[in-house]
Amino acid sequence: MFQRFILAVQESGLSAADKRHTLTLVARDTTNGFIATARHLLTILGVAAIAALAMMFINPELTDKFRDLSPYTIAEEAEEEPVAPPSLATLMPAPAQGSADTAIQKIATPDEDARILGNQRQQQWVTRWLAKRYRVANDATNMLVSAAYLTAKEIKLDPLLILSVMAIESGLNPFAESPVGAQGLMQVMSKVHHDKFQEMGGVKAALNPVANIKVGALILKDYVARAGSVEAGLKMYVGAADADSDAGYGSRVLTEYKRLKDVSAGKNVPTFFAAAPAQNLAPARKADSNEAKTTADSKKEQIAAL
Repeated sequence: MFQRFILAVQESGLSAADKRHTLTLVARDTTNGFIATARHLLTILGVAAIAALAMMFINPELTDKFRDLSPYTIAEEAEEEPVAPPSLATLMPAPAQGSADTAIQKIATPDEDARILGNQRQQQWVTRWLAKRYRVANDATNMLVSAAYLTAKEIKLDPLLILSVMAIESGLNPFAESPVGAQGLMQVMSKVHHDKFQEMGGVKAALNPVANIKVGALILKDYVARAGSVEAGLKMYVGAADADSDAGYGSRVLTEYKRLKDVSAGKNVPTFFAAAPAQNLAPARKADSNEAKTTADSKKEQIAAL
């Protein structure tokens, strides 16, 4: 069409100067039209990008959906299933037998490579989810998750149970301290369990994340083994062994445990729920309150718990 218009102008009876002027005007108008169209298109794209960023800021889950599109992502189920406590066999697997326990294989088998890569991927998923849920820097969360997994491997305990207790007890705050003196990520009563910190530098190590995770995990494992079930072990851990109820502490830990299990399996689990993440919501430990020497009953319960 543009070529036909040029031919029509050239074949018209206009003078050469008028023809040049007419073609110049047409070329200028056409160029301005293209520029205006490009400007409008860029404006629309910019507005769309700003809107997308705003939506991802308001709803962080959209970021996960855009970034985590992979064959391992499984659509979240509409309703959560009832939380069943994990078995003792799952939480505390028996150590492997034979000399292979201490042997270091220089060349891993394909199955071993797959297992290592799978564990690393699971830790990445768990780290990213916890960092968003509890609003902790990703690098710091990665250190805590790695410490939990290493401790779990060393003492033969489920790392996700350790992380669940950490989340409910302190919200992943390594410097948290309760009014009765429970300290650190696992809210360990360092004055009560001071002997467990001796080889780590004394009770001051209670605020050392690695030391706190190890001591808290050892106490948790001992309580679960002595109580005979995860729920009873958690009840002892929170200091409610002789009480009728643990004020929902065990339920909160197991709910978080199920979420972490889903996350480690590659499921898309939201990081925000109707109820805010529980931080320091455990009932006041009766065993811990003995440190303040408030009542004779609290002393009796601490002796029973220890």
